[in-house]
Amino acid sequence: MSTLTMKATARERLLEAADELFYREGIHTVGIDRIIEHAGVAKASLYNTFGSKDELVRAYLHKRHMRSNDRITRAMARHDTPREKLLSVFEAQGALFADPQYRGCAFVAASAEAPSGGTVEQASDEFRAWLRGLFADLAAQVGVADPEGFGRTMHLLYDGAMLSARMDRDPSAAAVARATAEVLLDAAPKAKRRR
Repeated sequence: MSTLTMKATARERLLEAADELFYREGIHTVGIDRIIEHAGVAKASLYNTFGSKDELVRAYLHKRHMRSNDRITRAMARHDTPREKLLSVFEAQGALFADPQYRGCAFVAASAEAPSGGTVEQASDEFRAWLRGLFADLAAQVGVADPEGFGRTMHLLYDGAMLSARMDRDPSAAAVARATAEVLLDAAPKAKRRR
């Protein structure tokens, strides 16, 4: 066990174990006992901290959402214009694809295993709404006439790159998506300026 893990709280160790095991093997494949063993905590710690596996899954997906938010925010912060900020979302995606541990979108994987209407669907919906909203907000700042529609187009492009990177093992998919987004930005009708 690493020094960091030894100093981490039971909550942090449980989340770290869940993040590693759920992402690598799936939320239904990995049982509570494996997470507890991997985290090096007592069973009571899991139930005292999260109450149930379902709540641990919710916390795991929330952590993934926050990690994506942070990665994208840092990429956007390196740029000044809304156009470059929008395109940088695909650059952040490319950095993720280059990671040898990349196994696709955690939300897609979790959703494929989960029944509709539960914790996973709610967490996935929140993440997707955040990302689509980010694209729409940036499109509005660029001056695109239909920022909501354009945001949806960018989200579809983002999803396609993610799927290609995972299924084709092609980390360059993000660069292709960025180039496509740039073409679509240039071609998008612009909002009329008010006088």
